[in-house]
Amino acid sequence: MSYEEAGRKGGEQTAKNHDKEFYQEIGEKGGEATSENHDKKFYQEIGAKGGSQSSNSSNSSNSNSSSNSNNSSRSNNSNNNN
Repeated sequence: MSYEEAGRKGGEQTAKNHDKEFYQEIGEKGGEATSENHDKKFYQEIGAKGGSQSSNSSNSSNSNSSSNSNNSSRSNNSNNNN
């Protein structure tokens, strides 16, 4: 079994065993840990990156479909490498 397949199966099992509240709690913990480990400059840099990406796309649905096709081709490529 590949690492990719094992990760997918583990994620599916976790999703079956936990509810929305579980994911909200771990997301909040992750956000708190990130804020403890990074300074204001870090958030300014990632904010600028996010802002530049969204301002470059004139139509968000085109941007999303392009992103999705890139993700699926990456996924297909990773399957071929196993």
